[in-house]
Amino acid sequence: MRSLKALPLLLLAWPGHAEPQTPNFEPRPIPEHVYDGGWEHFVGGGVAAFDCDGDDLPELYAAGGANPAQLMRNRTDGPGAPLQFEEATPDSLSLTGVTGAYPVEIDGDGVLDLAILRVGPDLLLRGQGDCTFTPFEELGFTSGDHWTTAFSTTWEAGQSLPTLAFGTYVDRTHPDGPFEACDTTLLYRPDGDRYGPPEHLEPGFCALSMLFSDWSRTGRADLRISNDRHYYVRGGQEQMWAMEETPRLYAEAEGWLPYSLWGMGIASRDLTGDGFPEVYLTSMGDQKFQSFDPAPGGPVWRDATYDRGTTAHRPHTGGDGRPSTGWHAAFGDVNNDGRDDIFVAKGNVEQMPDAAMKDPNTLLMQQHDGRFGERAAEAGVASMARSRGAALVDLNLDGALDLAVVNRRAPMELYENTGAQGNWLLVDVTGIARNHQALGAFVEVRSAQGLQTREITAGGGHSGGSTGPQHFGLGAEKSADIRVIWPGGSPSVWQSVAANTRIALRP
Repeated sequence: MRSLKALPLLLLAWPGHAEPQTPNFEPRPIPEHVYDGGWEHFVGGGVAAFDCDGDDLPELYAAGGANPAQLMRNRTDGPGAPLQFEEATPDSLSLTGVTGAYPVEIDGDGVLDLAILRVGPDLLLRGQGDCTFTPFEELGFTSGDHWTTAFSTTWEAGQSLPTLAFGTYVDRTHPDGPFEACDTTLLYRPDGDRYGPPEHLEPGFCALSMLFSDWSRTGRADLRISNDRHYYVRGGQEQMWAMEETPRLYAEAEGWLPYSLWGMGIASRDLTGDGFPEVYLTSMGDQKFQSFDPAPGGPVWRDATYDRGTTAHRPHTGGDGRPSTGWHAAFGDVNNDGRDDIFVAKGNVEQMPDAAMKDPNTLLMQQHDGRFGERAAEAGVASMARSRGAALVDLNLDGALDLAVVNRRAPMELYENTGAQGNWLLVDVTGIARNHQALGAFVEVRSAQGLQTREITAGGGHSGGSTGPQHFGLGAEKSADIRVIWPGGSPSVWQSVAANTRIALRP
């Protein structure tokens, strides 16, 4: 472990049981970018946040749909400086038909690559280290003409390449579609140093989000899929695939509780302190918070939406009383009080009359009793645009989570968090061998406030994901203990670290 940076932060008095302090998000200029297009781009619109030039500051790669996707280079003048971005899209990324993108380290060279989701052939592009990208020629990866709207990746034991899952939506060639014409999930498992043809995980129920997660803490990540019942109509449900030699769906007899929703996005985070991740699922009409129950020994998540106050089922401002439509969801401690909050990007699919048209984004802040309260308007992020993808990340490395939001038929938005008053910790975790992202590792931060556990994953959200330092809020604590449980189950030793620093951990 080595300390990289120590940034000063003014800490105000922090009452242990007061209601959460609402942060202040200041709008910042960003080059104009709009996600647009016909019905194939009613969904999608993700953004990837990752450092592609080695300066530690995350860039933003935003899907454009019928418009070209764009790379926004981070030109901020160092940690804590006001956010500055410029458009600098290389030809290899200036693509149409892009629904989303996820940063992933594929070839083990320590430089982040990109998985790009499209209406059309999906792409795997190799990062060159200077924000340019070239196609992988030697991996054997091939993609058909799909409508791809979800992605996740993991490293399975003994493999030299990551396992990739692409979630497809409606089969546009189906003669009786679009209803009950959902396409299948495509699973690419490596065969040595190449990918063969994908396995088809059937049935497919129109995936809009998916996430590999080691939910049982056994060292194996299984694949959770959130599906859109608008198109599967009947007979479908949410899914969890056991990643055995031949993948199979978990059954109700094993504890999987079947349910259906207009699934748009998945967020995962341990909020109970037991080390097992809860999930937050966005939908049209309401959002679902599910708490993991380890007692039965199976994949059991129990609905706690109303207990936690996380329904976010109608607009909280603007006067439109019709149901909300949620898309990207992300956990993050936006005020650094040591309690994770939830951001949800919202917006009507297009002109659906039964859903709100004035549907502001949601910021649910966690209170000391574990319930959540709406604070988006007070924080300054209650945009009325039809939002889709988002990135809740620290874009200027000052210890406060910032926000970028991609909108349909409206300009992309950027917000700098200037009001997070608690202490914090930024943790870079580098894995071993070719798994440089340390996917499958668990980071544990222990302080007087309790234990925070973070699983390192790639996927989820809505059509876009982020990678970079793990952010932890510490409240009034001036130090914390930290360790990593590496993939395979080997824990590091506990080490004490000072608050308001960025540290790096590796085996």
